[in-house]
Formats: sequence, structure tokens, C-alpha cells
Amino acid sequence: MRALTVQPARPGPPQVVDVPEPLPGEHDLLVDGLAVGVCGTDREIAAGEYGWAPPGHGRLVLGHESLGRVRAAPADSGFAAGDLVAGVVRRPDPVPCGACAQGQFDMCRNGRYTERGIKELDGYASERWRVEASYAVRLNPRLAEVGVLMEPTSVVAKAWDQVEQVGRRSWFDPQRVLVTGAGPIGLLAALLGVQRGLDVHVLDIVTSGPKPDLVRALGATYHHEGVAEATRGAEPDVIIDATGVSAVVFDAICATASYGIVCLTGVSSAGRGASGRSNSSRRRVSVNVASCGRRPSNTARIRLSPDQLWKSVTVAGPNAAR
Repeated sequence: MRALTVQPARPGPPQVVDVPEPLPGEHDLLVDGLAVGVCGTDREIAAGEYGWAPPGHGRLVLGHESLGRVRAAPADSGFAAGDLVAGVVRRPDPVPCGACAQGQFDMCRNGRYTERGIKELDGYASERWRVEASYAVRLNPRLAEVGVLMEPTSVVAKAWDQVEQVGRRSWFDPQRVLVTGAGPIGLLAALLGVQRGLDVHVLDIVTSGPKPDLVRALGATYHHEGVAEATRGAEPDVIIDATGVSAVVFDAICATASYGIVCLTGVSSAGRGASGRSNSSRRRVSVNVASCGRRPSNTARIRLSPDQLWKSVTVAGPNAAR
């Protein structure tokens, strides 16, 4: 069968190559691939900046944002042929660390986790793939065209879950939210904020194209002139960063209201400190959520709206492996 692959640490366009059929496992689902999403992580892997092939292999099959239809399933798996599914990306480390031992492998402490299509495990960008039943998420059939967005939506569902958990440490009644970045992650974060009845503002750098209209269609307000302009009317209680740009991140931390929360959905480049950037008398909390486990996936599944999610798909086309 064919799959979309790269040679990690070697910059170059991904290639469709022939690969062996996935090896069967006792508790695995055999899935026909329907779609994969391509995000910034995939671009970094293709640029040679990130990614690791499985041990003993020279190539990595891409695809951590997945959608497929079950071809075959074990009798006791809870799945059946024809089910629409997405695969969970991360697997716990083998030690395991304390977090992984509790099933919180999205919070792995020692960095020995593995990830489908990213770190030492082949991804889902192939004609067929296998996934352990315990790492598969069944989707509503209505999500057949947009279910590939389950993985990024699960990341922002986790972001909102963490924001709310941190907020509950004290009195917390957020009213205004700023999302920095209007890519798919930012749009999905804004969507979940609007669903919560919050006053949502989205900041990006473009002044034309689909992003401003998509933001407004979600019921949010669009800004393009920087964090200072986006927060001039009122300081946000919550900021969710979907840029990973250090300058934006630090400006966001300084722009929150007292006892505000800043949540980072990605990883910023190293090399910049926060010394002297914030008034220490105004208490703020920053949290990072760069991956997701099972529990946020289930939360995201409940909230997915096919009509709204379709607007977050940049380009739709046939599975690259076909």
C-alpha cells in the first residue's frame, strides 16, 4: 500500500512510497484511511526541524490528524466495521512516569512518550492503518467530512479544560477572551469560547482573505493591529495563544486582566526570557497544552459542529496516499 512519508532531519517534500501492510495486533482495529490533516507540525517535520522515525527505520509515515472507517475490529473491542474513527496521537512512555501511569500521557514528565506521525511511531497518512481499540475515538457519522479535525479540536478542548481547572482555584467569572492566531487551532479555540457564551476576540496579522470573515461567522470580533490594539477596549480574562510566536506570547502575558490566564497551545522557540516584562503585583497564570489524551477528545466530540468545523478546513482534497 502507499503512504505519505519523510526522512526526518532531512529537509524535503514528503513522498508517497510503497510501505508494508500494517502488522496485525490482537486488540487493533484495521482502518481504511479517509483523510489526514496537515498542520504546522507536519511542515516542521518536512523542513527537517522536527520528527523521529520508528527505531530501525529510515522513513516516518506522516499524519497525526486522522480520519478513517473501520474495516475490521475484534469482537470485544466495542467497535464494528463501518464505524467512523480518529486515532489518538500520543502513547505513554514505557517507564512509566507518574503522569503516564495515571493515564495522563498528554502530561508526560520524562519526554519518553511516542506519537503517531511525529515521534517514533508511523502516522495515519496511509491507505490503511491499524490502531489499538483503546486509542481510537468513534465519531458521529455526521462528521464524515470534518472529523479529521478531531485531533486539533481535542487540543483546544484540553486548553479550555485547563483554563477552567486553573480558574476554579479561586473565584473565576471570565467574560472576555482573546485568541491570538486565526489558523485552524485559533478558529477552533474561538469556536469553543463562543459556545461558552464568552465575548471572544481573535488577533491575526492579515487584513483580507478568509480569516476575518471566518472569525465573524463564528460570532467573534477580528483584530489585526497587535495585542495592544486588541486589548484596548478591555483586558481579557483569558488569552489562548495559537501562534507559538514568542513576542506575541509575552505581550499576551502582559495584557491579561488581574488573575487572568494565558494558555499556550504550541511550543515557542527558545532564547527569550520574561524578566522585567510583567507587573508582579498583578497575578497571572500561564499554562501550556501542546498535546492531548483521551479525555479531552471525548469532550471535543460532544461539542463538534459539522457546519462550523467545515470552515476551518483550509484545503480539501483526496487522501494523499491514494
